Amino acid sequence: MGKGTDGFSEAGLRRLREVLARHVESGRIPGLVALVSRGEETHVEAIGTMRHEGGAPMRRDTIFRMASTTKPVAVAATMILLDECRLRLDDPVDPWLPELADRQVLKRADGPLDDTVPARRPITVRDLLTSTFGLGLETTAMGSPMMRELFARKVYGENGWLLPAVDPDEWMRRLGTLPLMYQPGERWQYNIGDDVLGVLVARVTGQSFEAFLRERVFAPLGMKDTGFHVPADKIDRLPPLYSPDPQTGEFHVGDEAAGGHHSRPPAFQSGGGGLDSTVDDYHAYFRMLLNGGTHGTERILSRPAVELMTGNRLPPEQLATREALARNLVHMSYGQGQQGGWGFGMTVRTYRGDYAPVGQFGWDGGSGTTTYADPHNGLVGILLTQTGMSTPDSARAIHDFWTTLYQALDD
Repeated sequence: MGKGTDGFSEAGLRRLREVLARHVESGRIPGLVALVSRGEETHVEAIGTMRHEGGAPMRRDTIFRMASTTKPVAVAATMILLDECRLRLDDPVDPWLPELADRQVLKRADGPLDDTVPARRPITVRDLLTSTFGLGLETTAMGSPMMRELFARKVYGENGWLLPAVDPDEWMRRLGTLPLMYQPGERWQYNIGDDVLGVLVARVTGQSFEAFLRERVFAPLGMKDTGFHVPADKIDRLPPLYSPDPQTGEFHVGDEAAGGHHSRPPAFQSGGGGLDSTVDDYHAYFRMLLNGGTHGTERILSRPAVELMTGNRLPPEQLATREALARNLVHMSYGQGQQGGWGFGMTVRTYRGDYAPVGQFGWDGGSGTTTYADPHNGLVGILLTQTGMSTPDSARAIHDFWTTLYQALDD
């Protein structure tokens, strides 16, 4: 089987729409927007309403909180700096991030914070890109002293969210008061490295993280609706974020649109989970990755940079750990996470565990979002909801989306 060129079967696309409509009609997901593309063929389905109680319909240009689906896009900024030799993969980050210099490391990851040894080496750019710099959200040990302290020192959770609520310098200062859980490069951990990368980019470039992304990624790709907040003239296109009650399934608004967390510029532009976007903007980005870094006549990233990002970068001994941790993430805990590897800012399939082939890359988000590209089939799939992962409903919709999408391939 070579790369698919024929697109999708009509019956397959009908079935895809029926399956997604069923999730909305069940009353468990108010609405969703899906995009599937292959070669020159693109299909979009907008089903249901923006709000649980009805009202305005979901539309192709609805703007979504991308949550962790931010990571594969935000990482492009660091790759551009590598392409331009303004950063090097194995350079220590100390000159730019002095808060992370001369680290102490816990003797035991779940041990007391004052029982440490010196780090064996400095943290490098590679450690941040692979999420192995020694700190992260350790989902299998949320009760450990380090995880408690991350929230006590308000590195996370100050705003009731998993997004930093203070400016980057203060956030780095807080991070710098903590030892590392693991030696640099030793173990994959989630999320914090992606947020640190945003600070690194801003300090290297002298621009805000968003300004650099806009100039070098969003504007050239025509991603006109992507940013770290939704401006007032577009806020009517943002649905509320729902956090269904895990016991009763009752819809609670986790974040309102007008006046909510995404209605104003944040103090911290989070590469781990802060972007807002649309299916078409994300499609442009993932299509660029499938094209080896180009968009039309413009080159955004070098081909080797794309290959680095979208291939597995973890050694074998770290793969099992990553998979165990990923399955414990709130948005992976409902049977998602059959992938194996990790590149830079995204997961990469290293074995066949479901309908998608080896080499598919992308990620999911806790707000009920999923975006992957598949080089083998020349395919991009995007499904966006704003039903959080406190219940299995959006995870099940995501699962069924991918299952039916792969059946719709017509070769």
